Amino acid sequence: MEKKFKGRVICKGNYEGECVVSRQGLNTLATFQKSALMNKKKVIGSDQNNPDVYGKNLTGVALILPQTIGSTTGGLVIQTICQMKINPSALLFSEEIDSLAASGVILAKNWENSNIIAIDKLGSDILSEIKTGDKIKISEDGTVEVIAVSYTHLRAHETLSAGV
Repeated sequence: MEKKFKGRVICKGNYEGECVVSRQGLNTLATFQKSALMNKKKVIGSDQNNPDVYGKNLTGVALILPQTIGSTTGGLVIQTICQMKINPSALLFSEEIDSLAASGVILAKNWENSNIIAIDKLGSDILSEIKTGDKIKISEDGTVEVIAVSYTHLRAHETLSAGV
């Protein structure tokens, strides 16, 4: 079964690699601030209220989420992690991008020459059909497709099909 989604391009780009899926709103301040303040080389999700991202490497991956939530500093946090070059490669929104995230990615793209990709309106099915660890391909036209399912999810499927 081919999994393919088409959204609206905010900041275009191409990407092929791993994704992390947050099924709830992503608090940008709580998720990214600790790594930024400690001048880390990569972002490890630090929002304890979001088990989908907590403790996971978010640098260089495609982050799939419904939208961002939290503080009005959210856009500045996105711009800052892009300036530090520790940002996710892509922010993929199931819903319409919120104004704070939009300002952050647009400022990062224009002021920091960041290559961050942002696509919104991908639909709610993306949150249930793509799993953390899956490999995806993003095209400049806003198409997102699964190119490989993670090993963990293959093992779960094999166990289910074996009747266990």
